[in-house]
Amino acid sequence: MSATMRGDDWPGVRPEVVAEVVAGLSARLQKRLDGAAAKLAQRPVTRNGEEWRVQVDEESLLVLRAPGGVVADPADVHCGCLLTPACVHRAAAVTLCPIADASEPPAAPEPPAAPDAHEASEPPEATEAPEAPGAVSERDAATPAPTPLTPPELAAARHLHRAACAVLAAGVSGAGAVSQAELLRAAHRARLAGLYRPAAAAVAVVTRIRAARSGAPDHRLADLVAALRDLLGLTTALATSTGSTPELRGTARQDYAEEGGLRLFGLFAEPVLTATHAGVVSWAVDADGRLSTVAEVTPHGDAAVAAPLAVGAGNRTVRLGDAALSHREFSRAGLAVQGTTRSVTGRLGAGASVRAVRAAGTDWTAPPAARLWSDEPAAQVARALAAQELPYESRPAGSDLLFLDVNLLGIAAHGPGGEPRLLARCGASGPDGGLDGGLVIVLRAGHEHPELAFRANLALLATAPGLRLRVIGRLERADRPELRLLAIGTAPDAPDPLPLPADRAGRVNLGLERLQTADLPAGTAAGPTTAPALPPEGPPVHVLGRRVEQTVTTGRHALAPRTATAAADLSLLRAAGLATAAQLLDGLRAAAANQQRDVFGRIVQDDHEAFATAWLAAAAYTEALAAALCSAAWAPEEAVTGKA
Repeated sequence: MSATMRGDDWPGVRPEVVAEVVAGLSARLQKRLDGAAAKLAQRPVTRNGEEWRVQVDEESLLVLRAPGGVVADPADVHCGCLLTPACVHRAAAVTLCPIADASEPPAAPEPPAAPDAHEASEPPEATEAPEAPGAVSERDAATPAPTPLTPPELAAARHLHRAACAVLAAGVSGAGAVSQAELLRAAHRARLAGLYRPAAAAVAVVTRIRAARSGAPDHRLADLVAALRDLLGLTTALATSTGSTPELRGTARQDYAEEGGLRLFGLFAEPVLTATHAGVVSWAVDADGRLSTVAEVTPHGDAAVAAPLAVGAGNRTVRLGDAALSHREFSRAGLAVQGTTRSVTGRLGAGASVRAVRAAGTDWTAPPAARLWSDEPAAQVARALAAQELPYESRPAGSDLLFLDVNLLGIAAHGPGGEPRLLARCGASGPDGGLDGGLVIVLRAGHEHPELAFRANLALLATAPGLRLRVIGRLERADRPELRLLAIGTAPDAPDPLPLPADRAGRVNLGLERLQTADLPAGTAAGPTTAPALPPEGPPVHVLGRRVEQTVTTGRHALAPRTATAAADLSLLRAAGLATAAQLLDGLRAAAANQQRDVFGRIVQDDHEAFATAWLAAAAYTEALAAALCSAAWAPEEAVTGKA
């Protein structure tokens, strides 16, 4: 049976397939590729089993064979036109298909940049990983000695570095299908050479560039900047150093360690929604206070159904042994598991030897869950920022999560545009049940997609100033305390508990479940209240960050002219005492403009390496400064003022 689909509902495609098909085009057809892809995207797509079909014109039928939903061989893309196999239709088709990474799909969203959902600008040293909340360290290994790169590894690293430099110099606006395919070709070569981490970083860059060029709703420029910074940092370290640590190379797949019997207590569940995947991830804590995840995440090819797919995944059965409970149920229940396997990142394996039966859950105010709220906010933030310096595949589960008790304050203007934000005060409760001092933090939606429940729930909470809550959120790195709210429950010292139905066990998964006015204590939903004004913003660090982002968006040429804006930027940074930022920005503009011309005045193309080096230095400085300002924003007042 065949079905007509939307034009953006294409199968996934392996990176090396894109690279090979695009490389088979002539130079003339490569120039026409972006236009051909735009036209093909308007044609209806039909699916018949493992085949996707597109009627290009009256005489030409394009067929993509995708076992398991992924095109894994260039021979699986066939066109009926006279130029096949070197026709532009085949290349346009694989350009429209979402990239299917060779590694397994993510178990949890990337930390947002952030991350996101979400990464070091320079390759981190192989140090001991920061522990997950409440965990006890099991690793005390010495830093492995760097090993020399083999000639194939070094050649692959340099090839990938050159391709990344070219993409940065072109910017999103100039990085069309040909540039993307060259980066994917370099990524495939790196993967074959055993450089798994930089290869995966390159695929992430291409995926985010595609999202930016198509105007995808989940595109975030900060995520693309972070992905490019990570890729260039890795390739620079590999291509210029005499040795490489395992963390720079990465691994093909996550390793799972046997842990025998394990008693798990569900904490919360959140929807996963990215440009290519949708689903749900459930979080649990074991008796030792270590966090684990179990996910139901699948690829999607249609952005219109991705959000409903993520929400609906909350009702799917947890894939762990014979457990017959959904992710929503598991977020409030427990599991007794035998034959457990778990990765470094806390992901639970679902092998044939795993046995799991339903067990009682635990309240957030009772052990072992209550231990997660025992650390001070500043210590939790320090742990989250330290974890961001590790490769994504090495970060302990929940390292970016904060566990806080807060009092809702109301709405206040926040940011340069004065956007209204919900504020809360976190800290210890005083004798009257309120908070004595404590930080004022900005609460943001866990995900901005309007079809998820986050934004509606946050709007309802804004009508309840004075409500005291126990919350779980993801750190939003900023120069003021910000938290992306994921789940809420009743604080242990709250005067009025949340009047939730009994099956919700006193807590709400804010991305999967919608709050009602009746779910708030009587008398609290009185309407939005204006909260105290936030303190003025800090130093103008955004000036350098804005130019770093501008480069990624529009390419090298955008920074080349020495305009009045450039002089104003430098003056603003120097006046604020940010001399290093001013020097880096001046160096970035100088590198952008430093291009030779031939006798006819035409720009002679270079390898963009000097420019990419200047950009990476500016991006790394921006990243480090942002982390330092975030840490300072969450520091206790006495630590900042020096008072006892």
